Order: sequence, then structure tokens, then C-alpha cells
Amino acid sequence: MNQTTKQVNTANQSFYHVNREHKDAVFCLAFQDAEDQLSLYNAMNDTSYEDPDELIVYTLKDAVYIGIKNDMSFLVGEMLNLYEHQSTRNPNMPMRGLLYLARNFESYIAQNHLNMYGRTLQKFPLPQYYIFYNGTEDEPDRREMKLTDAFPEIEGKTSCVECTATLLNINYGHNAELMEKCRKLKEYALFIQCIRDYQKKGLGMEEAVESAIDDCIRDDILRKLLEKCRGEVRDMVLSTFNREIYERDLREEGRGEGETLKLISQVCKKLRKSKKPEVIADELEEDVSMINRICEAAEDCGEEYSTEQIFKKLKR
Repeated sequence: MNQTTKQVNTANQSFYHVNREHKDAVFCLAFQDAEDQLSLYNAMNDTSYEDPDELIVYTLKDAVYIGIKNDMSFLVGEMLNLYEHQSTRNPNMPMRGLLYLARNFESYIAQNHLNMYGRTLQKFPLPQYYIFYNGTEDEPDRREMKLTDAFPEIEGKTSCVECTATLLNINYGHNAELMEKCRKLKEYALFIQCIRDYQKKGLGMEEAVESAIDDCIRDDILRKLLEKCRGEVRDMVLSTFNREIYERDLREEGRGEGETLKLISQVCKKLRKSKKPEVIADELEEDVSMINRICEAAEDCGEEYSTEQIFKKLKR
């Protein structure tokens, strides 16, 4: 490629720092170096570029939803690649991708001083949007998710926009050819599988993570990363695990965020009357374990029992 080397940072932060609080931050951490990003790009596109300085990296401070951040998007040659990691299914990824890509193109237009109001057709890199999925629900190696699936069907009308998100299952045992082409991706899959294997043996999450880190360092799997950032990786995995449990509990109880906030408000009213969790659960006809979690989260929020603060504590 003869492209001029260029690094762009729309958030005025490093690639890693922008993503360090993402719930799937270990994936971002594993691919924070340009060499690994280029390796992943080559594996995805069956290319053999060798100079990581040819990458143009665009980072976004925030994405569509609070707490969700853009994993990776980078420009090589004539393609704009948006890569995201997901550990839970999300059918709304095409809409999120459309908004991500729009913001990336805004940055691209500004950085390249393109005139969008002239008579000359401006050229843009071809967008590609991939989701790397490593959740526990069954998924094929590859499937496409389309934005138009979210739109109503109106006779005689077609959508003027489309965004296709290609989901790739990166759990160990899936997409073997891709894994062989990108060693870092394979090692990431092995690390996550190692944690799950220890969980299946009955180990608690923290012990499973520590044991998996020891094994992977011994077997030269993500060794440099785990030796350098052991504590950080452990905390990231545990944070991800805790949040997934919380979100799973909400899904199992059929609650959305609004319903949860309403329940917290109801519990707080009864706490002000000094009622016990068991009594509150009985009166609200709710599971006592859920009420206990709300009451525990409320303990450090003062007598005002801030609904928002309690909700944030529950998520943490």
C-alpha cells in the first residue's frame, strides 16, 4: 500500500484507554497493539500486509448505549473495518453499527477535509462490520444480521438504508480456519475456554480465572499480556462475569431497566418504613433474593435511598 501513515484519535485518548471500561475489555486489551490489529485484519481479509504503521485507527469515546464502547475500527487501504466483541446476544447490532459507522465517516470526512457540498463525487472506504461473539448461547460459525429486519413491512415501500452485521462465533472449536490465521484470536479463545473448563470442574469464578491465567502463562497462551497485566485481566474478567450474571437475572425475571427502577422505588418506600426484606418480598410478591440484592445495594446510599444510585450499584 502507498497510503500515507496516519493515526487518528477522536477522543484524544489512546486506543486502550478509551476501551478499558468496556464489559468485554479483555478482547480490546488483547488487540491493543497495531501488530495484532493488523494480524486480525489479514486473517479476516486473506491479505498479508506486514507494516502496522499502515493502519489508521479511529477511536470513539462513546457508542450508542451507556457502558457500551466501540471495540475496534481501523482503516486499511480502501476499507473501513468496524470490529466489535459481544459476550451476549444482541439483535440490535445492525442499528448500533450504522451509528458507529456514521460517526467514523464523520471523522474521516473531517480528517481528510472532504467537501460534501461540491459537485465532485467524494470517495469513501468500503465499510465492513463484524461482531466477534464468545457467549455461551449456541451460534453458528457465521451469520448475518440485517438492519432492515427491524423495520416494518409496508407494501410498495423499501428501506433507503441497510446495514449488515456479520456475526462470527469465536468460541474455541468454531471458525478454525480463522483461528489458525490469527494466533492472538485463537489464544484469546483458549483463555476464555480454560476459564469455563475450570468452572465446570466446580471452581469459583475468581479461582477459575487465577488457575486459567497460570495455565495459559505456562502454555504460552497470551503469556506476555497475562504476565504484564495479570491483575487487570483478572479484574476485567470478574467484572464481565458479574455484569453478565446481573443481566441474565434481569432477563430471567423478564425485567427491563424501567421495570427494575420501578421495583427499586417500591422497595425504597417500604425500607423507609423499616420493613424487612422478607416482608417487602411478600408484599410486592417478588423473589426474596432480588429484594435482598436491592436492600443490600441500598445500605450504602443513605436514608434518601436514591433509586439511580441503587440501580448503578446493582449493575456493578
